[in-house]
Amino acid sequence: MKLSHAQKAIALLAFLVATTMSGCGLVNSLRAKNALNEGARAYKSGNFQEAEQHFKHALELSPDTKNAQFFVARSLHAQYRPGVEADQNVAKAREAIAAYQQVLDKDPTSDEAYNAMVYLYRQIKDEQKEREFLTARATGANSPPDKRSQALTVLASKEWNCSYQITEQKEVKTTVKEDNKSFIKYKKPVKEEDFQQAKKCVTEGMKLAEQAISLDANSEQAWSFKTNLLLEAVKLDEMEDNNDAKAEHQKQVEAAQKRTMELNEINRKKREAEEEKAKAKEDAS
Repeated sequence: MKLSHAQKAIALLAFLVATTMSGCGLVNSLRAKNALNEGARAYKSGNFQEAEQHFKHALELSPDTKNAQFFVARSLHAQYRPGVEADQNVAKAREAIAAYQQVLDKDPTSDEAYNAMVYLYRQIKDEQKEREFLTARATGANSPPDKRSQALTVLASKEWNCSYQITEQKEVKTTVKEDNKSFIKYKKPVKEEDFQQAKKCVTEGMKLAEQAISLDANSEQAWSFKTNLLLEAVKLDEMEDNNDAKAEHQKQVEAAQKRTMELNEINRKKREAEEEKAKAKEDAS
């Protein structure tokens, strides 16, 4: 079938548009790469605000440029000053958090973005937002099991700290001497609500630790915090003079501690093997 003059013109126009767009895409890609290089130079020189602008420009030129969004987040993060509670500084931390969230939206497995967000929430003392973020990570269907386990472990550690801050108060500990040996005896806090709060935290913490282990049975951190929470349970049992519960929890402490030590040894050997492999590779080159 022969094409009419008009049809040929339209086909030629479509071809030219496609070619032009492809060329523009290539040009923008090259400009984006150049902007990334400029940003990297500024970042290394400590000019983080300038680096931020270069990285954002790279992202505008080519939204799919690899790592551009992460570099934007890093440059914002670098502008935050830890410990300074000025509104402008806290706002910069929140801006960095939002940028890291965009990284996680595209790559839920990014440990760098995840760890940075947890760190920043903690630095600006936004406990509620940190918990919400960790809970979303722990329950998110898109998060890998080991990442969910890590988030659950952090939440469990918070519950452990809640109890520990109560059971380690000076007024609840008494040093007792028997058979020339000294040990600490625990008694209930003056306020009953403090004791009940500690119990609640241990109960919740144990649930979280068990969930973490169910997702990653070889998580040394999860087993470690399970051990710590069980030690808190032993203290609380002693405060109530509940010797049966104390004995049972002590057995569980020993089992959890044994597993933690086993995993610690496995991880130590794994690290050593990786270091030896890296050294051998370096020597070979």
